[in-house]
Amino acid sequence: MAWKTVRAKVKGGQASQAPPLGPALNQYGLDVGKVIDEINEMTKGFEGEEVTVNIYVNTDTKEYRIEVKSPSTTSLLLKAAGASKPSGDPAHNKVGNISLEDAIKVTLLKKYDLTAKTLKAGLKSILSTAATIGLTVDGKEPKEVVKEVEEGMHDELLLKYEEEWKKGR
Repeated sequence: MAWKTVRAKVKGGQASQAPPLGPALNQYGLDVGKVIDEINEMTKGFEGEEVTVNIYVNTDTKEYRIEVKSPSTTSLLLKAAGASKPSGDPAHNKVGNISLEDAIKVTLLKKYDLTAKTLKAGLKSILSTAATIGLTVDGKEPKEVVKEVEEGMHDELLLKYEEEWKKGR
């Protein structure tokens, strides 16, 4: 059994615009349209971001598995805040503000990269990153928001996204 890897950089949700992808998949006898559709579905949350996609192909059976390498947490948070770069002094110099819902959405995008077992634990990790790069969350210090999350103040909002967190885990 021989496995080959096809690597490509694609814009989230726009795999068909990655020129070398079609011929690379075609040489292994794969249904290019089907694979592209799957990649688009898996990367749609990263719209406007460039992601690395690895397609592992069994050349004997034509089975394949797609793996998406998501952008860094920092780049996703900065994009949500409309900021260009992290603060060199996050304690004194804030570079932007995000909503708690933005932080939850970043958590969902990074769920496969996080070791967190729950959405709440993943969110606390993302909020910690926000603190280190100089972002506020709903105008507050991320540490303050972490305490609120721990105390259950945002459970209703988290519940809205719980199913999406569990999907594919």
